[in-house]
Amino acid sequence: MEKLKSEWFDWVKALLIAFGLFFVIRTFFFAPIVVDGPSMMPTLQDGDQMIVNKFIYQIQDPERFDIVVFHASDRKDFIKRIVGLPGENVAVEDDQLYVDGEKVGESFLQERKEKMPSYQPLTGDFQLEDLPGGYKKIPENHVLVLGDNRNNSTDSRILGVVSMDKIVGKTSLIYWPLDRIQILHD
Repeated sequence: MEKLKSEWFDWVKALLIAFGLFFVIRTFFFAPIVVDGPSMMPTLQDGDQMIVNKFIYQIQDPERFDIVVFHASDRKDFIKRIVGLPGENVAVEDDQLYVDGEKVGESFLQERKEKMPSYQPLTGDFQLEDLPGGYKKIPENHVLVLGDNRNNSTDSRILGVVSMDKIVGKTSLIYWPLDRIQILHD
């Protein structure tokens, strides 16, 4: 009987440790997210399931074209691509991204641009100064984000720049559905 109690206690202890580790990993390091909507098509499809790296920006700064998850409101998280970093001026003119007046290529949009009719731009023209906040440069600890499906995306053009404290983390791994498993690169 004593041996049975000891074995039972060992199982309970192992399960508690496993749940504790799961909680710590899920809370502080990695979390799943499901893509909801078409704003990141064709890169991400509605229903793609991904892993969010929650600690990456504790050890490194965000980079242009990182795909990030951020709190758009108290109830809703969005997933978008960083196109502007702190201290930069960002604009789009004639479907071309400019950062501090220099052209920046967006290879992830190339296929989509080739499929669009020539008279319909993928991204409408804008300047940072015209976006909510009216900034001349992106403030420190903020980024500018856009969806890859520029004609159907609620992003910094509507929301303004995103504070780094609103960013949940970076995501680049699609793990479901099985036929879409991949690590995304810019």
